[in-house]
Amino acid sequence: MTDSPWLIVGLGNPGSSYAQTRHNIGYAVTDVLAERVGGRWKSHKPSRADVVEGRLGGVPGVRVVLGRSRAYMNESGGAVRALSTFYKVPPAQLVVVYDELDLPYETMRVKFGGGDNGHNGLKSIRASLGTGDYYKVRVGIGRPPGRQSPADYVLKPFSSTERKELPLVVETAADAVERLVTVGLEVAQREFNS
Repeated sequence: MTDSPWLIVGLGNPGSSYAQTRHNIGYAVTDVLAERVGGRWKSHKPSRADVVEGRLGGVPGVRVVLGRSRAYMNESGGAVRALSTFYKVPPAQLVVVYDELDLPYETMRVKFGGGDNGHNGLKSIRASLGTGDYYKVRVGIGRPPGRQSPADYVLKPFSSTERKELPLVVETAADAVERLVTVGLEVAQREFNS
């Protein structure tokens, strides 16, 4: 480990029209983490992203930078690379939080490395960093019903039933990120890979 902070990036699309969509669950998780560190989002012009700096996990805590790109999902890699460079964060201290079609709603997985599984945000990050070897917190959103295309599904708001559970899902994902950076992958996987 280096003296660098952990960089925790929530994936999503900017703008109020996307705020409540399934694709923006990464933004929602980083909002909860921002509250936990007592920080407010501020513009980080060199990276085209918003950031919050703080500490997670009690006193003295682990130094973290929360980030979210102001570019669209499929262009998020540029912001992730710029933040990684600016804060001198190696890929082994990067955590990306995102929506996962292949996991049922209300489930999640914490992992290191692996493929992009068709996720445009992850493809962009891999292209920008030149590696997929970083931590991922995959938050399940389930598959689209019937013949609805995945592209349409991820840009739709959660159903009224899902919205009732959403605060707990987001808090649990934030807990998973916090445990990952404070106690490590094995413990986080044991506690959260349902």
